[in-house]
Amino acid sequence: MAQHLVKCVLFKQELPGLDEPPWPGELGQRIYENVSQDAWKLWLDHLRMLINEYRLMPAMKEHQEIIAQQMEKFFFGGGAQLPPGYVPPPK
Repeated sequence: MAQHLVKCVLFKQELPGLDEPPWPGELGQRIYENVSQDAWKLWLDHLRMLINEYRLMPAMKEHQEIIAQQMEKFFFGGGAQLPPGYVPPPK
């Protein structure tokens, strides 16, 4: 099967894309068409931080809406905001 290539919105170059839309609906399709695997990995790290900082439960509908809004901002809205007072963990 041929590699799915996308013009990545984050890295501004053609890179391998995801194997399938990672989220339901129109947002998932836009991500599938415009986000590389590498950019998706960055999002997953950011998402992990959001889940921990905001105590999100991805199974809850209301929390899925927050995640979708943050995903939209991260990829298509000029970058995601860090939570107020967020301190990155020491490396």
